[in-house]
Amino acid sequence: MIKIIKDIPFTLALLTTVNLAAQPFLNQDRVVEVSGLHESLNYQFIENQQLFKDGWDKLEQPNFWRTLMTMEDDSALINIGSTRQIIRKVAVKDWNKMSDDGKNAVRDSVKKHYDLPDEEHVYMTSGKKAFYDFEKVIPSIGRGIEIFTENKVDPFYAQAILLIESPNKMQKSPVGAYGSFQIMRKVAINLGLKVNRYVDERKDFDKSAWASAKLIRTICIPETNKILDKKGIKYNPNDLWYKLLVLHTYHAGAGNVGNAINYINPVKGSMKLITTLWQTEVGSFRNASQNYSQLALASLIELDNIIHEKGKSIYYCPSY
Repeated sequence: MIKIIKDIPFTLALLTTVNLAAQPFLNQDRVVEVSGLHESLNYQFIENQQLFKDGWDKLEQPNFWRTLMTMEDDSALINIGSTRQIIRKVAVKDWNKMSDDGKNAVRDSVKKHYDLPDEEHVYMTSGKKAFYDFEKVIPSIGRGIEIFTENKVDPFYAQAILLIESPNKMQKSPVGAYGSFQIMRKVAINLGLKVNRYVDERKDFDKSAWASAKLIRTICIPETNKILDKKGIKYNPNDLWYKLLVLHTYHAGAGNVGNAINYINPVKGSMKLITTLWQTEVGSFRNASQNYSQLALASLIELDNIIHEKGKSIYYCPSY
């Protein structure tokens, strides 16, 4: 159980934490400092108040990923791609023993039973508990928040990216992204980091965080704004749907997100825009791209659970 031990004016609280100095992007977020998660240390997080207030935590897709985040990789879920409806749980070894024809027969039976179109995907998705080890990333979130804030970037992005990109260990993605913020080699070099056969500054947490913040500030946010402006869609940078769209741009690139938005042709920004994006395949915007903000939501909800279940005391810094 968490005991609220201090509730002090917002600007004063920030001066005593990471010196966020009343940034406007915190209108919908608040800084939370928690003790008791690891030994006697205090850790800082960003708490997004829209996450639960607007019902993002009730959506089937993030809750699907939350289930997988608690499952070992020897188990898997048969699920419908567009909705992430769980059909049943299976053992990975049993699934792998099946022939391709047998696996396709399972998929076809699901489509027939639920009257799904032929183009619908039915996936076997294995447990992700080994990868989403949030206990290991918790100590670095406060530093990420601080660096992003120093670079005048909403620290929500630092927390979200750290939770979903490399929470358990430093590793390189299949396409070459690396570091705590999973930055591509050419992008890192363009942002000013050294990446060659002798050194890779993406390994350095502070430098990687600095580059990630610059990428979001100078490319992801401006390009997302352009995409929305072309559609005449009004947006507030504090809204959670907008932040999730920026995360999609960070992951998939502005070109791919722009193509998906053009395909959807939305008239306004909202939760519906994001959930429609989860069901949209166009060009290179496919399954991994659809999943990105689903994983962000699932990770943020899981972090909130950890804070409230394991934290012993908390400082709330309320929005102004």
